[in-house]
Amino acid sequence: MSKAAGRIRAGIGGWTYEPWEETFYPADLPKKSQLNYASRQVTAIEINGTFYRLQKPDVFAKWRDDAPDDFVFSIKAPRYLTYRKVLSEAVPSVPKFLASGLSSLQHKLGPILWQLPPSLHFDAADIAKFLEALPHTLDDLPLRHVLEVRHKSFMDAAYVELARKHSVATVFAHTDEFPNFADVTGDFVYARLRKAEASESTGYSKPDLQAWSDRAKLWASGGAPTDLPYVTSTAPAKKPRDVFIFFINGAKERAPAAAKHLLTLV
Repeated sequence: MSKAAGRIRAGIGGWTYEPWEETFYPADLPKKSQLNYASRQVTAIEINGTFYRLQKPDVFAKWRDDAPDDFVFSIKAPRYLTYRKVLSEAVPSVPKFLASGLSSLQHKLGPILWQLPPSLHFDAADIAKFLEALPHTLDDLPLRHVLEVRHKSFMDAAYVELARKHSVATVFAHTDEFPNFADVTGDFVYARLRKAEASESTGYSKPDLQAWSDRAKLWASGGAPTDLPYVTSTAPAKKPRDVFIFFINGAKERAPAAAKHLLTLV
């Protein structure tokens, strides 16, 4: 990878999934060693458990110690914060989540994913108030935020402009379930690929993974793929960007193979 490009990471959602005991983990691997193994096969993991309940600092510290030095965890913010009719009403509770132990991950703390419910419509004032409240540091660690918007009303140039103003990334979700767009709104790119198929040993076909590798390299060098949908025709300044690509849902049993193959291409 050129120094003029950001780091490309590929990973999976979580590490505890029973079918992976057949398709991913060695047969004799103890469950307690699954994170240690998984974190040496991919370069990032999106933690979903934090979506359902707060974790404790010692839990984050254990995860940190189980993973190799150059690994990162993306943290999915709790649903009690994001699944609201008025997102900005969550602002007073954001510090509690951030103080629950995330800094115990130290340099292995990756982006924080704020997933919005499909029912939440874009309201510029509401979204602006929420984005303004997201801090850029936590205990001297830099914080990176990414919003997953899932209602078609967010396909609005006003949203893109607002997210760019606050340097908050927007998930590109490869799915037919929700509207999606690839406008770069932050200083990194975050894609969630959800179309893996069980019939493909690598989830996505190898030609498809080559195409995602090409897109990832373009994003990392500051460019933008021309074969993805966009809301606006304006692009942010071209500069190196880190890229996170997670294989989520779809034929989840194939996600590790998809991530591992993608890593051989980038």
